[in-house]
Amino acid sequence: MLVLLFALARAGAVLVPLNWRLTAAEHRAILADCAPRFLVAEGEFLEHAATLGVPLGPAAGALPVATDGADADDVLIVYTSGTTGRPKGAVLTQEALLWNGFNGIHAHDLGQADHVLTALPMFHVGGLNNQTLPALLAGATVTLHRRFDPSLWLAEVGARRPTVSLLVPAAMQAVIAHPAWGTTDLSSLKMLNAGSMVVPDSLIRAFHERGVPVGQIYGCTETSPIATVLLKEDAARRLGSAGKAAPHCEVRLVEGEVQVRGPNVMRGYWNDPVATAAAFAPGGWFRTGDLGRFDGDGFLWIMGRSKDVIISGGENVYPAELENVLADCPAIAEAAVVGVADAKWGEAACACIVRRHPIDEAAVLALFRGRLAKFKHPRRVVFLDALPRNVMGKVQKFELQRLLETR
Repeated sequence: MLVLLFALARAGAVLVPLNWRLTAAEHRAILADCAPRFLVAEGEFLEHAATLGVPLGPAAGALPVATDGADADDVLIVYTSGTTGRPKGAVLTQEALLWNGFNGIHAHDLGQADHVLTALPMFHVGGLNNQTLPALLAGATVTLHRRFDPSLWLAEVGARRPTVSLLVPAAMQAVIAHPAWGTTDLSSLKMLNAGSMVVPDSLIRAFHERGVPVGQIYGCTETSPIATVLLKEDAARRLGSAGKAAPHCEVRLVEGEVQVRGPNVMRGYWNDPVATAAAFAPGGWFRTGDLGRFDGDGFLWIMGRSKDVIISGGENVYPAELENVLADCPAIAEAAVVGVADAKWGEAACACIVRRHPIDEAAVLALFRGRLAKFKHPRRVVFLDALPRNVMGKVQKFELQRLLETR
């Protein structure tokens, strides 16, 4: 995938990485939107790829010849479903990846002597752009894992001696809970970075107790993703903070909302000028939809989300996608999906349902099979007599969450 990305950049073409965990229906929606020339698939996905209606390639004449890619050219489209439930492709230019790479070198203190262990998937900006591309830009060594596995991660830290790695909270929890956690030599790690909005203090402290500082990266797909960084020298005294703006990035708060501006921010959403216009405030500021505050020393603290996203095991789950599935079921009168705390995944989706006709939890869960990736499925179903609404008729999801906490 890395070789393909660089080849496409040289040709002035665009890569659209696909999340292999999605269903064929979800893949077809993405491919219909971006209309690619051809599809590249590894052997284990060829049967699945053949059902998607895009030629497997490359084929003769599929790419422009003798075209020099330039900084302003689009090079990467990463799809994120958003609050509407319809996938939107965040368009990142070659320039955005380059400046994000410089931000990554700063965040991870990368040099030629470093060795990055990449265990997060590269179909997300977290796995691809957070450490991997910055490491290559810095001339560092990179070790890639096909999938995250706590046993393999610990074994490789002990054997290959990487200097930095990046984990989301669910992966941190899996590593800490592994039997080899206490006996694995972690001394090669000069730091670990955590890539998520809110990382539980207990997970951070567990690594600190093993002598590994835990920095933080805050951002999103639309910011490539590095917007703010908590450096290793600040890790202990600002535990839990998202840090300060990356060197080539500006961050501000407008009525509590975190807004980001810089050359690393997306050009816009592919083929969606309406969503693009809504995503930006005047002056080129990207509206993250996240709520934050600055402390007296200028460190950013993320307080929550004004957008409806649930982050489960490092994956974004948008309630609108699940609510669209539930709306198709005649037995369901109304439904809303909210995030609830989950010991393993950090957060999980909970479907709150008002029944029109008899239906049980198993039947509700069966509605999602084949339509949405398994990680998006509700892990809890609650049946209610009515959904709490305000005077305008809008479902009050904070009241739903409060109700679920009391139950």
